[in-house]
Amino acid sequence: ILRGSQSMLWGSDAMGGVMDIKTKRGTSTPTARTFVEYGSFNTVREGGSVGGKTGPVDFTASLSRWDSARFSTVNYQRGASERDAYRNWTASSLIGVSLPQNGRFEFAFRWINTDVDQDNPANPLFGGPFDVFKSSASTTQFVFSGNYYQPITDWWDQRLTLSRSQESAITRAGDNQQSVTTGLETVPGSFLNSDIRTKSNRIEWQHNFRIVDPLLLTLGYQFRQQLGSNKGQFSEKTVSSHGGFAQLQLDLWERFFATAGIRQDSHNRAGDSTTYRVTGGYLLKETGTKLRASYATGFRAPNINELFFPEFGNPTLQPEKSQSLDVGVDQAFFEDRVKISVGYFWNRYRQLITGGFDPVRCSGFTTFGFCTQNIGSAKAQGWESSVKWIVIKDAPFFKQLDIQGQYTYTLTRDLTTGARLPRWPVHQASAALSYQPIEPLVVTVILRYVGSRFSTTGNQQPLPDFHVLNVAASYQFTPSIQGYIRGDNLLNRNYEEVLFFGTPVRSVFGGIRVSFDIPVESEQS
Repeated sequence: ILRGSQSMLWGSDAMGGVMDIKTKRGTSTPTARTFVEYGSFNTVREGGSVGGKTGPVDFTASLSRWDSARFSTVNYQRGASERDAYRNWTASSLIGVSLPQNGRFEFAFRWINTDVDQDNPANPLFGGPFDVFKSSASTTQFVFSGNYYQPITDWWDQRLTLSRSQESAITRAGDNQQSVTTGLETVPGSFLNSDIRTKSNRIEWQHNFRIVDPLLLTLGYQFRQQLGSNKGQFSEKTVSSHGGFAQLQLDLWERFFATAGIRQDSHNRAGDSTTYRVTGGYLLKETGTKLRASYATGFRAPNINELFFPEFGNPTLQPEKSQSLDVGVDQAFFEDRVKISVGYFWNRYRQLITGGFDPVRCSGFTTFGFCTQNIGSAKAQGWESSVKWIVIKDAPFFKQLDIQGQYTYTLTRDLTTGARLPRWPVHQASAALSYQPIEPLVVTVILRYVGSRFSTTGNQQPLPDFHVLNVAASYQFTPSIQGYIRGDNLLNRNYEEVLFFGTPVRSVFGGIRVSFDIPVESEQS
């Protein structure tokens, strides 16, 4: 996870940070894994995967299913009587081939198919929220990508990535709906029906040059294109961008680290933008102290859904722009058994895009006054801290005992109105305890706290603070078989992350994971 604006290297979608998730490569002996889980809300999760390596070829493939039948989208404690189902199938695969001179080719595929029953959490000013009967959304997504990496010399390597995705999202308005505030039954508007088809294309070409031992120069080009249409409502729309970037990294004596980079983007709807980023860090090995700082600018163009999604999109949106600064210190004690991190962050946003209820701003785009909108200038600043402590290790009945804690204090302001930004709490905290009394048994307890916040841009509709307690345990019966159980919201708190949307009551889930090697015939000489 990379915090702060990362637009310089990653482009328009990384203005607020980056979470880089990669599929693991297959290694060594081909192995198969499977799992099955059952729990509250008639939830069933099951799946399997295979992976391994044979000669120059490595591979992984997985298939999973997730069904739930008794969870209401609109908070049932507000009166929603219908339980909404959720069904998901996901398949993925990665095939890699090692090439001469340390080259590598990868092909990845992902398929996701989701069907979900839904409600309408419309604002009470419009009679909502509504418990909608036989309303659903079906989404199917295919993603294909190819990646070619090849060192050209001992100081120059390149990576080329091509990808394409296709998505179909069909929404059905439902037969009838009932307001959970008034009990009035009405027929959902036909405008809530939609059939959205989206295609996305991406090309990335990156070159790394090791100029001298402490200096690494990275040059790259990115092309992104998204095409979308909504049958019967709008014809195909296109958003696309071209971007080029350069970054220089410095590493001196494995103590001083610095980066500096600049990027130029040209977007067909949002125009041109120049972004940059500088970072610095110093590691004092003798005391286990690391000092770090960064400053960056960011740019994010509105996507197809933010512009055109029915009853949500706003075609007049302008691109977001940002500045971000963070300064921090990380300190380790007692041979890394205690790690403490403290940091200050400051973010400034211009034309920030957010979803909110505002009948004036959303007039002409939506019926219920909720839409995406630019809110002028805004800022968020504060402090974040974390601590990890290995309390006991390798003692009788205490194979290991860890304690972790995080706290974030954030002040936000819409610099035009002076109001707080919607759904952004001042206080957030979490604490986790992991206890391993013996080798096969692990117990984890997590307490999460979220402070009060407002649901709208005008600081209307306050959402109270809440805390949630979750507990999980796993037991490794054999090297190949593991059982686990977890309980969510064990204190049975009634809370809402987003106004009117349901969250789980006390719930329990349990399952088993099995892994085994796949026999492979060896070649006979």
